[in-house]
Amino acid sequence: MIHYVKAWILALGLILTPAAAMAQDALPAAPGAEAAPAAASVDAEAPAAEAAPVSGLDPALYTPMKPTEGVGMPVDKGIDFQPQVSETGKEAKWINNAILLPIMTAICLFVLVLLFWVMIRFRRGANPEPSKTTHNTFIEIVWTVVPVLILLVIAVPSISLLAKQFEPAPEDALTVKVTGYQWYWGYSYPDNGDFEIISNMLPEDEAKARGEPFQLAVDNRMVIPVGKPVKMLITGADVIHSFAIPAAWFKLDAVPGRINEKVLQIDEVGVYYGQCSELCGARHGFMPITVEVLPEDKFNDWVRANGGTVKGDDAAEAESDDEVAEEAAAETASDETTTEGAPADAAAAAN
Repeated sequence: MIHYVKAWILALGLILTPAAAMAQDALPAAPGAEAAPAAASVDAEAPAAEAAPVSGLDPALYTPMKPTEGVGMPVDKGIDFQPQVSETGKEAKWINNAILLPIMTAICLFVLVLLFWVMIRFRRGANPEPSKTTHNTFIEIVWTVVPVLILLVIAVPSISLLAKQFEPAPEDALTVKVTGYQWYWGYSYPDNGDFEIISNMLPEDEAKARGEPFQLAVDNRMVIPVGKPVKMLITGADVIHSFAIPAAWFKLDAVPGRINEKVLQIDEVGVYYGQCSELCGARHGFMPITVEVLPEDKFNDWVRANGGTVKGDDAAEAESDDEVAEEAAAETASDETTTEGAPADAAAAAN
């Protein structure tokens, strides 16, 4: 009897669980975005979010770059990796195309041929009395040694590539801190005044107006200089997210309470898209990533447009301050010399 009561209680709880979930408060909206009506479905809710456009930036200093069709973004009916724009990405794609695919193709064809040979050679009609052979030393050696050699061929370049991806950043690398929120991204630039960019997905009409793919375009992009190593410090503010840019062969988890570090270097100017690659909640599919790669001078202009500081500007200001201090010291010394000579001049005039 007790088992039946427990079963009914469990069934009642399962029935009421969806209703309790639907009765939750509306999901919080990201900064710079207006929340959609709570009655709307999740799929309709996220695209309807009113993301703040790029505003307050001097057009003379920064204008968002237009993406190149098919570069840095997925394409229809694509069967290969995106064109790679980083050294690690190019090496990884070469390993896949020159080592992994040929090995997989050869193994599949070999197994297929072997299967047909066994089906024909050892069928019942050709072998009314099956073989009683139980061991074959040569075959056992072959099927042990050959897989080991195949794994070695794969392991050597793979381990080398893995080591390169996690090499420490050089001392002069630009630092960018990436924070994953539910459900948007924040980019901080501690080397440039520690300003932060909040990045939300653009609504469909605004994305089309800017000539960008919907659900990949954002209002404020992460901007980095071309050909320069960037030390990425990645963390999560609430749950686990994952920062991924397929065209740069870059992916790293954003874990709350922990900062993961990895170097990102993109060697071609352009706009590159990615998405959160860790299931992080109801709007997981609506927190895209857009990275804009600019020449260093234009990157510096973008930093100034956001109220940040550039290292060269700091040096110039310090040099100017030193010159002003030297001029002030020279004027003070001149005034002191004039003051000391005045009594002597007065005494000579009196005599």
